[in-house]
Amino acid sequence: MSSKASEFDHRPVLDSLPPLPGVYRFFNAKGEVLYVGKARQLKKRVASYFQKTSVSPRIRLMVSHIARIETTVTRSEAEALLLENNLIKSLKPRYNILFRDDKSYPYIVLTGHRFPRLTYYRGAPNRQHQYFGPYPNSFAAKESIQLLQKIFRIRTCEDSVFNNRARPCLLHQIHRCTAPCVKLISDEDYQADIRNAVLLLQGRQQEVEQTLRSAMERAAEQQHYEQAAALRDQLRALHTVQQKQFVESTGGATDADIIALAQQDGMVCVNLAMVRGGRHLGDKSFFPEHAEDLSADEIVQAFIAQHYLNRSVPPLLVLAAECHDEALAPLLSEQAGHAVKISMATSGERRQWLEMGQHNALLALQQRKAQQGGQQLRLERLREWLDMPDLQRIECFDISHTMGEATVASCVVYDNLDMRPAQYRRYNITGITPGDDYAAMRQALTRRYQKLAEGEGARPDLILIDGGLGQLRIAVEVAHELGLNDLMLVGVAKGEERKAGQEQLIFPDGKAKQLRGDDPALHLIQQIRDEAHRFAITGHRTRRGKVRIASSLEEISGVGDKRRRSLLTHFGGLREVVQASVEQLCQVEGISKALAEKIYQQLH
Repeated sequence: MSSKASEFDHRPVLDSLPPLPGVYRFFNAKGEVLYVGKARQLKKRVASYFQKTSVSPRIRLMVSHIARIETTVTRSEAEALLLENNLIKSLKPRYNILFRDDKSYPYIVLTGHRFPRLTYYRGAPNRQHQYFGPYPNSFAAKESIQLLQKIFRIRTCEDSVFNNRARPCLLHQIHRCTAPCVKLISDEDYQADIRNAVLLLQGRQQEVEQTLRSAMERAAEQQHYEQAAALRDQLRALHTVQQKQFVESTGGATDADIIALAQQDGMVCVNLAMVRGGRHLGDKSFFPEHAEDLSADEIVQAFIAQHYLNRSVPPLLVLAAECHDEALAPLLSEQAGHAVKISMATSGERRQWLEMGQHNALLALQQRKAQQGGQQLRLERLREWLDMPDLQRIECFDISHTMGEATVASCVVYDNLDMRPAQYRRYNITGITPGDDYAAMRQALTRRYQKLAEGEGARPDLILIDGGLGQLRIAVEVAHELGLNDLMLVGVAKGEERKAGQEQLIFPDGKAKQLRGDDPALHLIQQIRDEAHRFAITGHRTRRGKVRIASSLEEISGVGDKRRRSLLTHFGGLREVVQASVEQLCQVEGISKALAEKIYQQLH
């Protein structure tokens, strides 16, 4: 079957479609998904693509490759919207706008302990604790934690440290903790600090200031001058925090997301600014794919659908463009458990928020363009140096272990002028002699390119091997064994003094060449090699930690296979067992209070 629309008879498909809500999928002759869309009426929406007028060149090109259409009828347009975006995220169709943001957002947490701990958190909430956020990035959350520490001096230490202190730590000495671990503050005073911290996180600064000022005046009247001075310092720190806020709502403790947009020279940036409790927590920029010829309202609508479904939503979304999809607000409201309003900013405070977001979107777009310009120069220079004018996709391998323990191989990908973390892979190496880097490299390369030899996966233009001639020869052997003799393989060795800027490139014929330290081509190779090294090390450390924890668990007397399985099943993994308190460990079947204390001490 040809992939051309002129040879694809769409009329039988259209005749069979009902006037009901649902999702449609367009495929080409190879069975690849071209586009996923949702419709209030499937028949009317799908038919619109085959009209000879009123379609953009991009849509016309897509239609010319349609070879098959599949549809799924849903009960409502909202259900179609949910299915559409789940399919877009999983299938990544070529003609759909794609927002890549798979990471969870960080929160600030106050734990449910007698002396609550202030900490940073990603993941599913636990009802025992109080969560504030989400924050757009880890920097914003951690900066807020530091500010709260400065004002209220709440503990941030792990339970294992808190429960075993005999004297105050350094944080107490630098006035960042009141040392509840050694009873230098009463329960009542500590809880007062917690209440004020909660009010501040909720955006109720004036209440906090009034409470602190009243307490300071009472302490002064009672001639408790040291306590009054401490409260005065808290007030000063609070004023510093207020001055740091770029946005502060005059309409009370507002929770809102401001979604701004910038478009320039075919590039698009969506800026998400988060306001919680009337305070601006920070921004995050998104650079969608396949958005070049879409209108502002289409981009913003796609962002809302892809970003917020299955994620927390504030009561108000302030947009830079109209949102014509009437199903979005009800669906988000149902998901969030509270009313969600989607509106354009036309005047007043909301307009100021949006102007701030649009300014930040434009700045991020300009920075992105400058960065891509630098990457283009690096890639062009490497193309010239290797005489590979079509060089585009580069993959790089590295091996990491500690004295042969918990060996991990990494593969990172550079494509289309940027690193592509979603395509990175780690390989846990097993069944080799500990410390045998050659065997580890052989296993990783074989596992990576076995599918490529079978006709699946993206073919790299260049493969970098972090290591010398020995590792490179292993890579050449694997390529020959898999029948991939046309792969370009290059080793990256650190040079005699193992200094940055003195790297040598080693080729399969044994020849070695060295680039100048200021050569853009070398900078690109260093960037990719360093990323492979970082990715391998983090994977190795995680694996090594799991192995050592598991070993520690096995060494505890009284914890046999059955109890060990019960612990892992109850908490969901080794990391969660380590994070569990004695009380939580006691809740596992077969774990007594005495054994729980023994487990806790062993793991800490």
